Amino acid sequence: MENTTKPIERYVGIDVSKHRLDVYLRPEATKLSFSNDSSGIAALSEHLVTLPLALIVLEATGGYEIQLTTSLVAAGLPVVVANPRQVRDFARAAGQLAKTDALDARILALFAERMQPEARRIPDEQARALAELVTRRRQLVDMITAEGNRRREAKESKVQDRIAAHLVWLREELSAIESDLGTAIRSSPAWRADEELLLSVPGVGNATARTLIAELPELGMIDRRKIAALVGLAPLN
Repeated sequence: MENTTKPIERYVGIDVSKHRLDVYLRPEATKLSFSNDSSGIAALSEHLVTLPLALIVLEATGGYEIQLTTSLVAAGLPVVVANPRQVRDFARAAGQLAKTDALDARILALFAERMQPEARRIPDEQARALAELVTRRRQLVDMITAEGNRRREAKESKVQDRIAAHLVWLREELSAIESDLGTAIRSSPAWRADEELLLSVPGVGNATARTLIAELPELGMIDRRKIAALVGLAPLN
């Protein structure tokens, strides 16, 4: 008689850092570690494709996860790049970490098993470039605000002058970035249409529209409840 028992599907959490990939597999509680470079990513991908997998979850880590995510998707594996705030809220609700504890691979694997989030669309090179421009614009706005505060607090005229000169440079950079963003949006008919639709909403300006296009490409493709959960605004049981 044939053995028709279905193999156990694993839920995988991957904690990504600049130089290391820590991996945890549920339900067998297996721990693995790989280097976060081409050879380590290839070895991890080759190992995971041999296993029956339900879901792999890793969190967005400022870009360190991009090469890994691309490799796993290319291998046909089910990958979710999770919103860190959503995972942290889940972990606290499950009593898995204190406020200051770091998320780890074990928590990410538990999140994958319990919550089973939907995979996000993996951005292509053009979309990643747009996201970098949006991120840089946000950084420049933050720096301009901080330098403006410092200038108001400074008492020494020479310090005020140096801050003022830096503010001039920052504003020129911001203008250049916004020009680059406009060019990038106009290069894509789909992005142009999305921007026009978003700008038709009262209170939505260029910065908000471009941020949504770059960082939430699922907008308009899934319903409002899934969007709220995706960006970490929906409460979790």
